[in-house]
Amino acid sequence: MHVNKWLIALIVIIPTFIEVVDTSVVVVALDHIRGSLSASVDEATWAVTSYLVSNAIVIPMSGWLSRVFGRKRYFIFSVSLFTLSSLCCGLAWSLPSLIFFRVMQGIGGGGLQPLSQSILLETFPPKEHGMAMAIFGIGVVFAPILGPILGGWITDNWSWHWIFFINIPIGIVSVMTIAAFIKDPPYLKRVSTARIDYWGIILLALGLGCLQVVLDKGQQEDWLNSPFILSLVGISAACLVLFIIVELLIDEPVVHLRIFKNKSFSAGNTLMFMTFFVLFGTIVLLPIYLQKLMGYTAYLAGLVLAPGGLATVCVMPIVGKMVSRVNPKWMLLTGLLVAAYSTWILTGISLSTDFDLVAWARIVMGAGLGFIFVSLTNLTLSGVPKEEMGNATSIYNLLRNLGGSFGVAFITTVVAQRAQFHQARYVEQASLYDRNFQYALAKVSALPQVQASGSPLAAKGFLFQQAMAQASLFSFVDAFFLCTVLLCVITPLILFLRRPAYMKGPVAAH
Repeated sequence: MHVNKWLIALIVIIPTFIEVVDTSVVVVALDHIRGSLSASVDEATWAVTSYLVSNAIVIPMSGWLSRVFGRKRYFIFSVSLFTLSSLCCGLAWSLPSLIFFRVMQGIGGGGLQPLSQSILLETFPPKEHGMAMAIFGIGVVFAPILGPILGGWITDNWSWHWIFFINIPIGIVSVMTIAAFIKDPPYLKRVSTARIDYWGIILLALGLGCLQVVLDKGQQEDWLNSPFILSLVGISAACLVLFIIVELLIDEPVVHLRIFKNKSFSAGNTLMFMTFFVLFGTIVLLPIYLQKLMGYTAYLAGLVLAPGGLATVCVMPIVGKMVSRVNPKWMLLTGLLVAAYSTWILTGISLSTDFDLVAWARIVMGAGLGFIFVSLTNLTLSGVPKEEMGNATSIYNLLRNLGGSFGVAFITTVVAQRAQFHQARYVEQASLYDRNFQYALAKVSALPQVQASGSPLAAKGFLFQQAMAQASLFSFVDAFFLCTVLLCVITPLILFLRRPAYMKGPVAAH
């Protein structure tokens, strides 16, 4: 029975979209969860970390699991486990129970991204891979932006339990449609394996699990100054090095690392890692800036991100059509430069920046991301044989997610350290013998709100608050400038990418 490719695209992208939303939807509900389950702030954040850890462990194994159990069986199992775990999360009676069910939810959701991507690339012919990746990109790029907005609205109007309950009807429908319409290709029928790569699975789980905890908790624990973080870094590094050695030596590895011999695949994964390293860092920075310095609520800060997500949704289908006619390398270069321009716009923020400037920067960023995601995915995966597609998409999605995690950890650390740097410079100038300080103090002392306080220290307190706000502002400016530089620096990697095999003639010329 022939199934329409657009129907298959709809079937596979819906559960993937919901799974990606769940990586961020819980963040805005943490305070409600903490209060409801009588937990501290630090304890409540494990509801996010536990999901990310289990998700990261399963993603690279999804190609192997598809080969062992059959892709359709594994897809149905993943959606079913994700749906059942969502129900249990909503019914959680304590924080430990919620964390346990979030781990199970992450295990169920981990395979959905690479599975849906490999099915799309197999369903659509090579010339339409750009459109297939545009559909996939809408799910994985727009979902993290929608997550906080959706989570905030549901939590405010219903309760935090409903951020999990809404997954249930979608999951049930997804299981039914996958069972009815998705078929396994002949080379992906269930195969028996004489040997299971136990060491590879154990080392991968420990290595990625510890790494994800480090990235999520590092800034909070003061990085390597914390014995806890230092221990996890050592365990993660040792396990991942051993994992690479084991996978290269055995015949049936859980992750086929030899695919990195493909230079275009290696360069594409490096570019995707670095691009999401920068872009996810900016997505996290903007709401922090708006809430901390501009007084926005969490919901309004989320609305600022929304125009960028809409721009991505609008641009991706256009790029998906163009990518079969225009050399994807040029489109990727365009996307990187547009994204760099958007972060450059944000170096002009101040304590009086209006909504329009930030929203415009996000629109530019969203447009650039649309160009980047579709063209880069097309360049990276179009040359991979179908038999290796499951393994390739698993690695590709893992590195994209890790790029985002590394980027968030790095950028938030940069902001914290640069804020301390600028604060120190302001304190150096806060001397009664400094003329500029004397002038500022006299000017502030004349303000009505300062005079009304009646305190002789009110003027100095006001100046101190302003100085700290400015120091924090400049730390954000420094971070956005660094993002601009990084996006420009990685552009030469485009030279290592090969044009898709289906492109012929001068349009695809190097």
